[in-house]
Amino acid sequence: MTDTLKDFAVGEQGRVLGFQAGGGAYRRKLLSMGLTPGVALEVIRVAPLGDPVEVRVRGTSVSLRRDEAAAINMERMG
Repeated sequence: MTDTLKDFAVGEQGRVLGFQAGGGAYRRKLLSMGLTPGVALEVIRVAPLGDPVEVRVRGTSVSLRRDEAAAINMERMG
């Protein structure tokens, strides 16, 4: 089973593998924000109720809703 960004905790780093099937509604938006396959990111902050999630990608902080984070397949890094 593949991890999604939603499964990551604060401080964890990972690499985007792709997008969940059925996540097409978010795909274009996420790609335009720089979340392309192969890019590394780090989880900076998670709100108390889990929504939104703030990540640092390409030197920029991006906030994602829980549904958007669940659409991103990830690979964990050191």
